[in-house]
Amino acid sequence: MSTTKPCCTPGRDGDGPAAPVALTLAAPGTAPRAVPRVARQLTGLPGGRFLMGTDDREGYPADGEGPVREVGLSPFRIAPTTVTNAAFATFVKATGHRTEAETFGFSYVFEGFLPERLAAASPQVAAVPWWRAVAGASWRAPEGPGSSVTTRQNHPVVHVSWHDAQAYCAWSGTRLPTEAEWEYAARGGLEQARYPWGDELTPGGRYACNIWRGVFPTLNTAADGHRGTAPVTAFRPNGFGLYNTVGNVWEWCADWFSADFHRTGPRQDPPGPPQGAARVMRGGSHMCHASYCHRYRVAARSSNTPDSSAGNIGFRVAADATA
Repeated sequence: MSTTKPCCTPGRDGDGPAAPVALTLAAPGTAPRAVPRVARQLTGLPGGRFLMGTDDREGYPADGEGPVREVGLSPFRIAPTTVTNAAFATFVKATGHRTEAETFGFSYVFEGFLPERLAAASPQVAAVPWWRAVAGASWRAPEGPGSSVTTRQNHPVVHVSWHDAQAYCAWSGTRLPTEAEWEYAARGGLEQARYPWGDELTPGGRYACNIWRGVFPTLNTAADGHRGTAPVTAFRPNGFGLYNTVGNVWEWCADWFSADFHRTGPRQDPPGPPQGAARVMRGGSHMCHASYCHRYRVAARSSNTPDSSAGNIGFRVAADATA
């Protein structure tokens, strides 16, 4: 069961089978890998020691955001953007991969994106009724039957589970970033700033990220130019040249989630999953709003079960510096 608040991203919880669904991935050697092409697109970062986490009054202590602690990292590489629909389509064409949303037969969509008839036919998530379990929703059809990504090739792929992201990484010769790598990269070299660009949400009156503008969940003015996802290179990059590290879509990380992260440190494989069996997500999404989910800060954390997917979950890839 997910340990995140369902307002961020609903988890499958009891809606899917207890065991992970087997992924359909072509056997090694039957499809070309994209290692050289993807590797050229990664940005090299020096690593070193940095201050991770926050004691910000606007944070969520129960999420394990603090206290601030010094963390050391080896050099690594990371993608400047999240994986796009076009890139994910190339992967699917090469491997025959079938996502968990497609295998389960549904994924979660914000009801405001649905035609009235489809919304009425799609079950609500009890605690957060603006989320609907939509039959047929997947990365190919983000709002369910009748929708497509034809005009959103440069938008982040969504409705991908942690397992789906892992399959893409295996094909592309990459991996998911650790939570510490993600935060170091997202900060762009700014120490303890609230956002990748500083401490003000709209510096100089300029919109710097894609989040919910207006009154959640009834009115989104789309004042930043985007009602749903935005192109992966929308807005200015941070000091390391990374785009949209906050807002737009939640990004899967390698680590298991633990609310006492500041005491136990990251949990990767091995050891096995901690209680709750949820994976870390970082960055917030286009559905975040300060009134209920101020998690579009670089130190904010969330999580979901690794088989879960929704219309605001994506990922970016990373690799060791020597890969």
